[in-house]
Amino acid sequence: MGHRLSKIYTRTGDAGTTGLGDGSRVAKDDLRIAALGDVDELNSAVGILRAQITASNITDKASWDKSLSLIQHWLFDLGGEVCIPGYHMLQPVCINFLEKEIDQMNEALPMLKEFILPAGTLSCSYAHQARSVCRRAERSLMTVHTRDQNIQPLALQLLNRLSDWLFVASRTLQRAEGGSEVLWQKNINETI
Repeated sequence: MGHRLSKIYTRTGDAGTTGLGDGSRVAKDDLRIAALGDVDELNSAVGILRAQITASNITDKASWDKSLSLIQHWLFDLGGEVCIPGYHMLQPVCINFLEKEIDQMNEALPMLKEFILPAGTLSCSYAHQARSVCRRAERSLMTVHTRDQNIQPLALQLLNRLSDWLFVASRTLQRAEGGSEVLWQKNINETI
């Protein structure tokens, strides 16, 4: 592989524009750039979750690391699709993989009868944080799709399914570290 970035600063964005992968330039506050930033932030949040699991006492770290590595690569592919209008890198295998893992994780979890708060162990909390960033990225991507119809449906499916995966992962991680879910209390004001 050759050198992709020989110079980090180019000064081409100093006037408030940035280049897309197809060579066109858009404003840095363009909807496509906002969506790209949200996908990038999501990938970073998944990276933090991945690092936390590695540092935790969870026993099946290698399995988590494999899944989160795949997710990070798919998010990078998604960033490529957002950056290059009309370009497609994602394949249906990513949706199938996430659905299979959701089903496997869910089998070991009790039925959810109450709302849970996004809290708990660090791994659980980082999964919730990534989930909320994922939902924002999904909204941003949907806005781009609505405006120019240049986002493939699989990209939207990936973020929708990934937010589900992260929710189920948060519950699984909470149990893996010996915690119990933090339930929302409907009448909390009455306890004050």
